[in-house]
Amino acid sequence: MAVVEAVNLKKTYLLGKVPVNAVRGVNLNVASGDFLAILGPSGSGKSTLLNLIGALDKPTEGKLLIEGVDISTLNDNQLTDIRRRVGFVFQFFNLIPRFTARENVELSMSIADHDKTERRKRAEDLLETVGLKDRMNHKPAELSGGEQQRVAIARALANTPRFLLMDEPTGNIDSKTANEIMSLVRGLNQEKGATTIMVTHDQRLAAQSKRTILMLDGLIVQETVN
Repeated sequence: MAVVEAVNLKKTYLLGKVPVNAVRGVNLNVASGDFLAILGPSGSGKSTLLNLIGALDKPTEGKLLIEGVDISTLNDNQLTDIRRRVGFVFQFFNLIPRFTARENVELSMSIADHDKTERRKRAEDLLETVGLKDRMNHKPAELSGGEQQRVAIARALANTPRFLLMDEPTGNIDSKTANEIMSLVRGLNQEKGATTIMVTHDQRLAAQSKRTILMLDGLIVQETVN
């Protein structure tokens, strides 16, 4: 089953009065349980494509179907509902400094229908899953970059998303920790069936996915099965 289907997808921004064609006609299918890496240099359109898939933006032309629903037809409330099905992990961890790791994960569940006891138990279980059982009561400043990214991944999984979107998730950590994060993500994909889409400029990380697309100038120019 396709969770994402893009048909001649285009996104144009205005830079002042100058149009910038960030995505210029992408056709793409992502099946349930897939692990897709979007590879390309800065300015290739890969992050714009990810934002469209996450319903953070709407296409200028073409269609983008998320679980069969064309997002260009949705109002703001419906788009918010789509976003709740997605777990986001960004290069910058975006953790709340005054909250502990557990509280950061719990907070993401506060908008959903979970009571306090259930939120705490799920946050603790997720932090144990990502290897932070003994660090869950530490604040972000007391955690390494890799540990903060693990918290961000646990937070992204808190509301049992249909799929996981990651934008340069290893960009702010060293190569050894990046490999550990990738091992964790591969495990979540293989063992939990979490459909995963990752943007990266690092070919070595992209090679650890199941499938890689290369973007240049807003277009997919190559696809590889790893």
